[in-house]
Amino acid sequence: MPFRGLGRPNATCGMCAADHTKDAFMELKRKKIYRYLVFRIDEKEREVVVEKIGNPAETYDDFTASLPENDCRYAVYDFNFVTSDNCRKSKIFFIAWSPSSSRIRAKMLYATSKHGLRRELDGIHYEIQATDPTEMDLEVLKERAH
Repeated sequence: MPFRGLGRPNATCGMCAADHTKDAFMELKRKKIYRYLVFRIDEKEREVVVEKIGNPAETYDDFTASLPENDCRYAVYDFNFVTSDNCRKSKIFFIAWSPSSSRIRAKMLYATSKHGLRRELDGIHYEIQATDPTEMDLEVLKERAH
């Protein structure tokens, strides 16, 4: 007798991360070849996939502009800064972008899948849940990182 729903996402685990999603994160974390990654849920494939990769020269404004105005996304951003001791540091932020104007179904799907994705992306320093651009302003990152 086949099991119904085997391999399908459910409310407790949500969508799984695709292999290339984990690989891209490791390259951002270890090799520093990306500034940011934007992820989306591919409902057909039932997994979280990389939608956009930001090269190291891109700014925080480039990153925020890459997030859709009316749909949910996950993102990681490698934030570089200089401490008061004049030391160069880098902190990786996980951002769960869920704008107020996005569909309720999308908000639910992203909310139920967040924990599973976060568990697979080892090395995140801070997490931000944002429903409005002001909640993930560059000043918010600076405040958290220091």
